[in-house]
Amino acid sequence: MREYAKIFKALSDPSRLRILKMLEARPLCVCEMQAVLKLAPSTVSKHLSILRDAGFIYDEKENKWVNYYIERRSGNPIVSDLLPLLQKWIPRQDQVEEDFERVKSVDRNNLCNM
Repeated sequence: MREYAKIFKALSDPSRLRILKMLEARPLCVCEMQAVLKLAPSTVSKHLSILRDAGFIYDEKENKWVNYYIERRSGNPIVSDLLPLLQKWIPRQDQVEEDFERVKSVDRNNLCNM
């Protein structure tokens, strides 16, 4: 039951759902997600940690950035089953559309001060 609770807890926050929807568009770094969500870096990082721990996303370091991706080949069958359903269940509502438009325009080279 704990595994189920962890998975559904990860999906219980609107910001985490928005992150998953944004990552459908392309891989993003924390500063890009922060710019779209308008949240503090620590808050975005906490959301990412919860999503990663539940198996929905993974990260890879690329030069000075850490890129976050949707985990499409999750070893967890529950997560593997839920990801396509989230794509279907959470249509591109106004907030999701706004996020997609912002994702197109955010540029880590202008945002990230590393």
